[in-house]
Amino acid sequence: MQTQEQEMYGEVQEVLDKLRPFLLRDGGDCELVDIEDGIVKLRLLGACGSCPSSTITLKAGIERALLEEVPGIVEVEQVF
Repeated sequence: MQTQEQEMYGEVQEVLDKLRPFLLRDGGDCELVDIEDGIVKLRLLGACGSCPSSTITLKAGIERALLEEVPGIVEVEQVF
């Protein structure tokens, strides 16, 4: 049986996999680093890592999708 944390990781990864084609289309990607107390820590890769719009992508795109689809998620943070 999976723990709640493992289930959350799986659900977050599923959402990221749905969003990944949009990031890849623009030459970027993201990596799930950790989930701690409902805060998802992501590393933006490729073009997303240096894009001036990366904060908007992270907050308006990825965070919104995770908040809607994964119970227990409260925020998304970018890690470097």
